[in-house]
Amino acid sequence: MLTRKNSRTNESNSFIEESSLRTSLSAKLAENPLSQTSAYSLICCSDEALGEVLAAAHAAKERFKPRVITYSRKVFLPLTNLCRDYCGYCTFRRDPGQPGAHTMTPDEVLQVARAGEKLGCTEALFSLGDKPELAFPQMRDDLHRLGYSSTLQYLEAMCELVLRETTLLPHPNPGLLSAEWLKRLAVCSPSIGLMLETTSNDLMSPSRAHDNAPDKLPSKRLKTIEDAGRFGIPFTTGLLIGIGETPNDRVDTLIAIRNLHRRYGHIQEVIVQNFRVKPTIPMKSWPELSRGEMLRAVAVARLLMPDVNIQAPPNLSAPNYEELLEAGINDWGGISPLTPDFINPEAPWPHLEQLRSRTESKGYILKQRLPVYPEFVDRVSDHHGLLAQRLLASADEDGHARRAA
Repeated sequence: MLTRKNSRTNESNSFIEESSLRTSLSAKLAENPLSQTSAYSLICCSDEALGEVLAAAHAAKERFKPRVITYSRKVFLPLTNLCRDYCGYCTFRRDPGQPGAHTMTPDEVLQVARAGEKLGCTEALFSLGDKPELAFPQMRDDLHRLGYSSTLQYLEAMCELVLRETTLLPHPNPGLLSAEWLKRLAVCSPSIGLMLETTSNDLMSPSRAHDNAPDKLPSKRLKTIEDAGRFGIPFTTGLLIGIGETPNDRVDTLIAIRNLHRRYGHIQEVIVQNFRVKPTIPMKSWPELSRGEMLRAVAVARLLMPDVNIQAPPNLSAPNYEELLEAGINDWGGISPLTPDFINPEAPWPHLEQLRSRTESKGYILKQRLPVYPEFVDRVSDHHGLLAQRLLASADEDGHARRAA
């Protein structure tokens, strides 16, 4: 009898505890806006509670942009893979003389851009190492032969070239930028990007992911993002997760982005990108995120920023990337029918027809957007000049890409 009584008591206590947890979860999910403390809790929620968190994030996405998922059809232009930073997870960067080290010529840039134009691309994504001429005399010599004194000056010229000679719209990801360079690049690019990655200074410590990467100091990256906000530049940023940060660090990074967006209203997109192991990197033995950790991070990003575009790359969550739709994303990011993902070359982008099929199987409509999101098109097109002309010619009445997806 005593055993049965204790059993009934334990069952009762378990029911009370479960009910309390559900009540607490419901209260957190009902918060508008979601607090930092609640986000800490949700990003570490139990497997049993994950379904409710995903459902809340999905509902928030549907209130923001119902039934539609977007992507940008792009060409990937690795303008130079020379870089003065040495991140523990990067296969993109090279030193001069290393196999694969390369800086594109203007002819190469234009050749790729024109080929992408024929395939219906509307975005020219420029990725490059951070100020390599400060570390490598050879890069300074190469720039001098091309007629430029800095990598950013060369990037500006290549953005202008693509804008002038093709219908593609440039989107540069050049690393840290001064206020002056933000304003200069905004003249020839409707949007600019810089991944915040993390606000954790711990990753700058010896043997951590950013210990030999001075341009990854969070305060410097936050300054660039804030300066872009002061100038009203549509800006793409995000976090890289699984590189040694804690779940709470992920929340802190999202909160920092949210705070800047509340102040300036310029964050057009937040990318939640998961680290993937590669055999040639210092972090080659690092454990990858689980499916649940990725879904939690995406869902919390959506709940923290219900009115911001949330993106996660499908190629980094293959083969079952459509599960990300359940966590509240509304965008797949840039997908190229021509060029590989030079940052993650081992993870090819899905074929566009496959992406459409999987997206539609979840009940959504797939739409092609421009590198600048529809709600920011008017902000850029209000300016005069070639950029505004090209943008208006590329956008349909809703601000998406005029070409069919």
